[in-house]
Amino acid sequence: MSMNKVIHCAVRRDLARFRRALDAFTDGDRERAEALHRAWANFDAQLTEHHEGEHEIAWPALEAIGIAEPTITSFDAEHERMAADLAATREALATLRRTATRADADVAAAAMEQLQTTTVTHLDHEEQETESALAQHDGDPAVKEMGKKFSRRTGPPKAGIFFAWVEDGATPEEKTALRASVPGPVLAIIGGIFGRGYRKEIAPVWSD
Repeated sequence: MSMNKVIHCAVRRDLARFRRALDAFTDGDRERAEALHRAWANFDAQLTEHHEGEHEIAWPALEAIGIAEPTITSFDAEHERMAADLAATREALATLRRTATRADADVAAAAMEQLQTTTVTHLDHEEQETESALAQHDGDPAVKEMGKKFSRRTGPPKAGIFFAWVEDGATPEEKTALRASVPGPVLAIIGGIFGRGYRKEIAPVWSD
């Protein structure tokens, strides 16, 4: 499993969590509405950072290891649809935060369902086209440079939140893949120190 798929698993996990939480939302529960918006702000940032980083860093590396340009173009088109659905869901969650009504939770749930469909369709497609190539070219200079560029793109505070988010609810297989890509001491130190905000403010949203 590539690091890319590990991130995708975290995205799928959060989308499913939001679907369940919005379906169970109680009319007038302002505390829950605020908590869900807090979790949304993190998810929105993580997914946006991921697809923007792919466009800037991953696509050139994938082309270098043989992924055809039309395939990359199709990924970009899927990203555009995903970004539009992200914007609609962002607005719906902001409204729910203000009103905490069951009616607005239903609107947010519908937006989240659409976002989930668009996003998972893209993730499945991307993995189908790239996982085998990434495994076959694991030691390729283009793939190694891609990893370095992603690391440089994110400083320790953002990286700590990212690691905490990726690990929250991850399967043993996903955690093993994460540790194959990120040295244990980096996860322990950066994730331990800078991931505390996620563990305190966001992880409990999903344990409720």
